[in-house]
Amino acid sequence: MPSNDYDATLAKSIVDQATDAIIFADRDGLVRIWNAGAERIFGHKAEEVIGGTLDIIIPERMVEAHNRGFNHAISTGEMKYVNKVLTTRSMHKDGSRIYVDMSFDMVRDASGTILGAVAVARDVTERQANDAATKVKMAELEKAVADKG
Repeated sequence: MPSNDYDATLAKSIVDQATDAIIFADRDGLVRIWNAGAERIFGHKAEEVIGGTLDIIIPERMVEAHNRGFNHAISTGEMKYVNKVLTTRSMHKDGSRIYVDMSFDMVRDASGTILGAVAVARDVTERQANDAATKVKMAELEKAVADKG
């Protein structure tokens, strides 16, 4: 049976090498894990983010609502988006707005005490742009058909 050291090394390797962003924020909302996927998607190196808040990737108009939701989840253990993937806006380091699919969960220790929250994110900006272009094209076609009828 593998040792605990092997298990910990394997878990760290999986997180570090995942294509998707894997982010862990502790009970105080401070980032403690920021993997290579997060670096690629959001543009911030781990050393720029670890120990800081998630505000750097949250659009300004959404920060207050995010913080309320995070604090509620930490204090109650209840999350609004459990077992769901949320497509939301986010911010890249270069200032551009991106779309990400995110899933969230609480991280608990063996006794059930909440240690913080984990988020897994995937950049879906291109998919969102394609969907928007398709909707515009569909509206144009529907209008053309209606104008002929």
